[in-house]
Amino acid sequence: MLKEDLRRSMLLKRRAMPADEVQRCSVSIAGQFFRHFELQAGQTVHVFLPIIKNNEVNTWLIIERLWLEQPQVRIVVPVTDVEQNLLTHHHLTNEAILVENNWGIPEPQDAQIIHAQEVDIVLIPLLAFDRTGHRVGYGKGFYDRFLADCRPDVLKVGLSLEQPVERISDLNKYDVPLDAVVMPDWVWEAKS
Repeated sequence: MLKEDLRRSMLLKRRAMPADEVQRCSVSIAGQFFRHFELQAGQTVHVFLPIIKNNEVNTWLIIERLWLEQPQVRIVVPVTDVEQNLLTHHHLTNEAILVENNWGIPEPQDAQIIHAQEVDIVLIPLLAFDRTGHRVGYGKGFYDRFLADCRPDVLKVGLSLEQPVERISDLNKYDVPLDAVVMPDWVWEAKS
């Protein structure tokens, strides 16, 4: 299936999801994440902050649990630099002041900048993914550029409300495959 067709159909499906269903799925996804991935003290986890109006996975469930149970894990969130068409990465603390950008994404103000090379695990938003681990996002390429700047051993984990599609047919050389995708009832992993 073509990315644009998948993007269009998944956006429609996502918008039609009741908020309580998104929250129920988000709770399950957070549970699956913590059952499946063992985080270590000193690791840096990059987490996207959800666009509520787009019914994205509520990653606050993961962030708040990390703050409570694993305060030694550093949480980093993206800030969108529209002029340069890239993401910068900022340390998120529970004292952070968040301001929504033009897309409705909360972003920390005056937070410490963290380089992409310091990130150990990236939790990645997506609209769809296929059985080879390729994803469809909103189409701006922010995460593909970010992942290209990360270390080769960074763990790339998508969070999905949906099951995988068979195949995305119009991949390009910039598409970075995921290592795993956490869904409400299971975790897809790339074959080694």
